[in-house]
Formats: sequence, C-alpha cells, structure tokens
Amino acid sequence: MNFPSLAHFFRQQFTYLVISAVIAAIFWTIGMQTNPVLVLVYTLCIGNLLSTVIGRLNFLYEKRPFPYNLLIFVPLLLVLTIPIYLITSVVVWLIAPPLPMTLTHLITAGWKFPVLVTFVIGFSTFLHHIAQERLEQRNVELQHSVEQSTIRLELQDQELQRAREIQQSLLPREIPQIPGFEVAGAWQPASTVSGDYYDVLRLDDHRLGICIADVVGKGVSAALLMANVQAALRAFASNSKSPAQVCGKVNRLLCDNIAAGKFVTFLYGILDGHTRTFRHCNAGHPNPILLSGGSTRELEQSGAVLGVFPDWSYEDSTVELKAGDRLFLFTDGITEASNTDGQEFEDASIEAFAQDNGTLSAKDLNSRLLAQVSTYCDAQFQDDATLLVIAAN
Repeated sequence: MNFPSLAHFFRQQFTYLVISAVIAAIFWTIGMQTNPVLVLVYTLCIGNLLSTVIGRLNFLYEKRPFPYNLLIFVPLLLVLTIPIYLITSVVVWLIAPPLPMTLTHLITAGWKFPVLVTFVIGFSTFLHHIAQERLEQRNVELQHSVEQSTIRLELQDQELQRAREIQQSLLPREIPQIPGFEVAGAWQPASTVSGDYYDVLRLDDHRLGICIADVVGKGVSAALLMANVQAALRAFASNSKSPAQVCGKVNRLLCDNIAAGKFVTFLYGILDGHTRTFRHCNAGHPNPILLSGGSTRELEQSGAVLGVFPDWSYEDSTVELKAGDRLFLFTDGITEASNTDGQEFEDASIEAFAQDNGTLSAKDLNSRLLAQVSTYCDAQFQDDATLLVIAAN
C-alpha cells in the first residue's frame, strides 16, 4: 500500500470516528442509553464495507447526470443494506456482544440503528463521489483550457516573432554612408514589435535622406502603422522634394487612413556632403541635440505631429555640421527611460553624455549611449527606444 492510499484509508477511518461520535452525542442528548463501543464498531464496519462495495459499483451511476444517478444509487443502496447489516451484526456480536441478547435476537431486533448508519454513510459516500467527480471533471476542463491557452499563446508568440523579423527587415540592414560623415543607428523595442522607425536612404552620391519616427502606442497596432509610415517615406522621399514637402505628403496620407486617436512624431532630413548641412523638418518629434565646439544645443524648430492636421504647413530648417560635430536624433523611449526612483533619463543626460564622449565615432556613441540608457533603467524600457547619430568628420 503506497502512502496516498494509506493516507486515504486513515482519513476514512477518522470520518467514521467522527460520525460515530456525532451519533453517540445525539443519543446522549435525547436521553437514550447507548453503548459507545457498540456505536463505534457498527460505524467502522458499515463504513468500511459500504465504501468498498460502492467504490467498486459506482461506475453504474457516476457518469450519469442528476437525478438519474440518484435513481440508480438508491435501489443499489437498498439492495446492499441487507447483506451489510447481516455481516456487521455478526462482527458486532463477535467483538462487542450486547449481552444477554443472542445473535438471532440482535439481527431481528437491532436493525434500526445499523440501517440508519448505512443510509447516513451511503448518502455521504454518494455525495462525496458526485462532488469528487465534478471536481475531476472541472480539473479536466481547466487543464484542457490551460492547454488550449498555452497553444494559442505559443502561436501568438510565433506570429509576433515573425512580425518582429518582418519589421526588422524594414529597417536598414546596412546604413549607407557619404564622404565626410558617419551615420549609425540603433533600435530597441520595448516588446516583441515596435512602433519606432528609422531609415537612411541614399538619394545620390553625396546626399542621404535620414528619418526617425515614433508611432503613438506600442505593440502590433503601432508596428502596423509604422510599416505604413516606412512605405510612405520611401514613396515620397527623393532629391526633388524638400523635407517639409515629404512631411506634408506623409501627413496627408496618414490623415486619410489613420485610426482615431493615433498619430506619429516624425523627423526627416537630408544630409548633404557637399554643403555639409542637415536640412530637416520636425513633425512633433523630440528635438535633436547638436554637439558643436564642445557645447550642446537643441534644434528647436518643430511642427505638428503627423496624422492629425491634414492641411498643416511644414517648414524646413537647416543646420551646418562642421568637422567634429555630433548630431543625436532619438525617440522619447530614450529620454523617458526611468530608473528605480522613477526619474527619467531626460535630454540633459544626452547632452552630458555628448560632451563627455564627443570625440567618439557615431557607431561608438550610438552603442555607448544606448548601453548607458539600458543600465540607467535596468534594461526595463517602458517605451520603444531608437537612436541615430550623425558624426561630421
């Protein structure tokens, strides 16, 4: 006998002891004289016999719904009552004979109490089996539900991983470069997919189209809108269009198709290697930070976010980039990254980093700044984080 079976056996015996104690207490309360040993022996005998037999015959009714299970159980209990009564009477006579009664007199006259105990234990066993059956059925249903949920989550995770792979393929695998400048980018989604976007397009041999954008929200909906922004930018960006014209076209397209409550912060500029300028248009995006001559400043010219005002007129702004200058473009996932005290990284931290590391390459600045932000927030990014650095050589 293994330990669970032994534990179950002792729990049953304890239950029968409690039943016998309750019955003896009831008899004592109503003033009836009774033999506690007799009550105990009757209860233990009937309980063990009845539970064993019913345990082997419960297949006759346990799978049937109420009241059909009860209609089968009651006749079954009535049939079992007679042999169980006879057997327990013999056991009682052998263990605790109620002298001066004979065995025959005990069987013919002492039937009321054992029959009562038989019905009490029988119906208690029946209710226990029904409750146990329902519990097991519920456990099976819950297990099935958990398995189905796990399968759905695994499928969703696989779909999200495929979506992430597709989204990563929309970002530039290799950033094109032009003489006199170095451009580096980094992308850190807060979840599997991201609403951030950056792109670097070669317009000709000496000019690059550089874009960084942030779709409001996170997750799949933001990622889908980001894909629309990427497609629109690549359709409209060209040598013949200024950054303001590109912003206007993308804005009108989004206003016609974007869902209510959605918008995009967007910055697009043209880096010109001949004039050594960065001509850009900012549509509600965080202001870029320029490190020049050892000091930093924000490029504060900005317009409305995309997808809200279809007739907004955007304007260009141009900044000259001298040798040694560093320009930082970023999404608010960088500046709003918070430490354990809830303090955000903020623009001032980027400016301090730029002044301390201004001689590094764009690639090194990019990786070190992102690593510093990750350390600051213990890698718990609350929003998608994207960073672009333009280094003038």
